[in-house]
Amino acid sequence: MKWLLCTVLTLAAGAAFAAATVGQPAPAFSAVDTGGKTVSLADFKGKPVVLEWVNPGCPYVQKHYHSANMQGTQRAAVARGVVWLAINSTAADHGDYKTPATMAQWMHAQQAAATATLMDSDGKIGRAYGARTTPHLYIVDASGALVYAGGIDDKPSADPADVARATNHVKAALGEVLAGKPVSTATTRPYGCSVKYSSGS
Repeated sequence: MKWLLCTVLTLAAGAAFAAATVGQPAPAFSAVDTGGKTVSLADFKGKPVVLEWVNPGCPYVQKHYHSANMQGTQRAAVARGVVWLAINSTAADHGDYKTPATMAQWMHAQQAAATATLMDSDGKIGRAYGARTTPHLYIVDASGALVYAGGIDDKPSADPADVARATNHVKAALGEVLAGKPVSTATTRPYGCSVKYSSGS
């Protein structure tokens, strides 16, 4: 029951994180991507940006990648000019940690459509945003404000069959952002495995 343990850990750890505030400026950050390039949120000023916390070892992440739900959501966003940044905050001393090269290979094998995959093994970005789960999704609008934080959808399970029955919160929020409308459901409860932060971060 690994997925259940992940969920229990997530719920237990949730109160320890102070999340970035929806409606306020998104925390600035810079990180090195899997190709060795430094990427900053400020690089994409004037464009909507999605932040996706990812850990390939998590059954909930596998649910969304093995069903191609995450990739489909990425492609739909990128096709409309949205920047998609996948962020791995797994600590280097954790069993789920992947080197940048291995992480890049995994994303390639999944045919992911993320603009870049960032390595955050010290957990600084994750903690700045209050990221608690993998996956955990955030949307930053073109003005730099955080306008969505939460789960990818409303079916908190690790079962790929649930994807077809789910409401995709990220697609809905992005549709409103791109139409110049306020996000009607700006926060939802994230679900998944706890982010494997470094104890020293």
